[in-house]
Amino acid sequence: MLAGAIDEAIPLEQQAIRLSPREPRIGWWYMVIGTVHLLQSRIDDAVVWLERARSDLPAATDIRSRLASAYALRGETERAAAELVEVRRLSGGDLFSSIAQLKAGGFYSGWGVPKIRALFEATYFAGLRKTGMPEE
Repeated sequence: MLAGAIDEAIPLEQQAIRLSPREPRIGWWYMVIGTVHLLQSRIDDAVVWLERARSDLPAATDIRSRLASAYALRGETERAAAELVEVRRLSGGDLFSSIAQLKAGGFYSGWGVPKIRALFEATYFAGLRKTGMPEE
């Protein structure tokens, strides 16, 4: 996914799940599948996989922030806002206080190829803006 081969990510993650269904951190694989769906604007599918990931790893802020974004893109603003409140509580810092703060953290701005960063901007960050996350 990070290298831009986004269409190959889901089958590979699903294969990993089939081969290791009892993996203690299987939620990360669910998150990748949910993220690909989010980036490709398949929001309903993204919500299903990200909720599954959240159930497996409830304290993972990356999962929950993507779920907040997906809820917002689906028009479920109250659920999105509640999820973002929980993300901020779990993170314990100001990383999720604004879009600028997230981008300054380096994780998203330096992550993947330009195509993937553009997809994050068009979906993930757009959803976070709909939750009410400020730019600055």
